[in-house]
Amino acid sequence: MAMNPANVFKLMQMKKKFEHNHPKAVSFVQRVLLSGLPEGSVVEMSVTKPGEDKVTTNIRVTADDLEMMEELKNLNH
Repeated sequence: MAMNPANVFKLMQMKKKFEHNHPKAVSFVQRVLLSGLPEGSVVEMSVTKPGEDKVTTNIRVTADDLEMMEELKNLNH
């Protein structure tokens, strides 16, 4: 599946902006997720919207999740 070069450029610019705006999140992903997350690991996510209670959920990593993460990493190359 070929991507439009203009869309790839746009995505790369958005990625750079995200990395600049959220260096701690990028560092976390690089250190924890991309370093190897074995099947069965639990990833917990929380969101607190202004004026609202925190909402938290988690996922247990499956083989399908690992395959998807590998494909996403390959998009960078």
